[in-house]
Amino acid sequence: MTTPTPRVIVPSAAAKGEIFQVKTIISHEMETGLRHDDQGNVIPRKIINKFVCRYNETVVFSVDLHEAISANPFFEFSLRATESGRLDFVWEEDGGAVYTLSHQFTVG
Repeated sequence: MTTPTPRVIVPSAAAKGEIFQVKTIISHEMETGLRHDDQGNVIPRKIINKFVCRYNETVVFSVDLHEAISANPFFEFSLRATESGRLDFVWEEDGGAVYTLSHQFTVG
């Protein structure tokens, strides 16, 4: 299994009050826990089960994920530029692995 790779597309700056788009994706080979290997053993579930975006430490977008989510989950959402600061993106995986990205954002 390859190491999950998160990516984010977000502008580096916006005018105060402007609505901007955020696009995120993480390359991840999801396993639902519903399949069996060649010996008939259940392959353990291993999915991205939660995604959170924080804007200056405030949660602005959050989603809980379940078995029906596709591999490489993609999210697109809008935010309003209120102040300069940091956008933090967190993907949580079954088993406790966490993948993060941060992006500095300027409101001018």
